[in-house]
Amino acid sequence: YCVEFRTESLSQHCALETRPFARWMQYLREGHTVCVACQPTAMSAATRRCSGDGHNAHGDKILHWEAIGNSQCHGTWKKIRQLEHCSCPLVHSFIFT
Repeated sequence: YCVEFRTESLSQHCALETRPFARWMQYLREGHTVCVACQPTAMSAATRRCSGDGHNAHGDKILHWEAIGNSQCHGTWKKIRQLEHCSCPLVHSFIFT
């Protein structure tokens, strides 16, 4: 499944990332909608969910995220909706780990 989030805030360190494998962090922006896939390898065996997917988040609950590979690139987002069938666009798509 996938979850759509609206980025509320992010640290300035995201824009400073220049390593080739992590340049995607430069394109994160406040107010953008991002789509995050929960793949089987990242799911808890007990719950069949990905940690941090905002399952119990409703309304305006602020959730925190952190980029893999640069712990200084982090921020907050709000859950928009969960999609059982992923249709994430190529841009602004991520994977729970």
